[in-house]
Amino acid sequence: MLSSFKKSDKDAAATPPSNSPASPPQSFTLNAAQATAPSRSSLTGRLGDRGAPSVIGPDLTIMGNLVSRGEVQVDGEVQGDIHGTNVVVGERARITGGVVADEIVVRGHVMGSIRGRKVLLQSSSHVEGDVFHQSLSIEQGAYFEGKSRRSEDPTADVSRPEIPDFSAKSGDGMSPYMASTS
Repeated sequence: MLSSFKKSDKDAAATPPSNSPASPPQSFTLNAAQATAPSRSSLTGRLGDRGAPSVIGPDLTIMGNLVSRGEVQVDGEVQGDIHGTNVVVGERARITGGVVADEIVVRGHVMGSIRGRKVLLQSSSHVEGDVFHQSLSIEQGAYFEGKSRRSEDPTADVSRPEIPDFSAKSGDGMSPYMASTS
């Protein structure tokens, strides 16, 4: 997309006229990848309102279950189950619990079951637990100790925990999750 702009009189005097041999011709070129690859912003409009992933940093430990409506990237430690749409377990991550999502990429340690439509165990992964999947890819070098079970819908048997709506307000203007001080 080209945008037009207005030059000030000062800018016009400083630059030679466009038909001068000293000024290079203005052209815009796209390589094949730029011409065919959709931008992330155009993908988000088509795939729903997916924002940036929620990130559990390497210095964070969560003791309890983690539930997300979107993408989760874990680089820290989670002692509990993870439910999300897309879950990425980073190389330094340690999960002790189950992982349930449509798409799961494991690069770190998971001790527990994995349930996903599309599961990828990358070469740096260490998984001790059963994997329930529709599609499973295991890269050379990945450690996997457990059973692999193919299923048409591996997440169907798992009830997804309900996410509370923290934006809801009670009649007194207070959030239902905040204690009243009166």
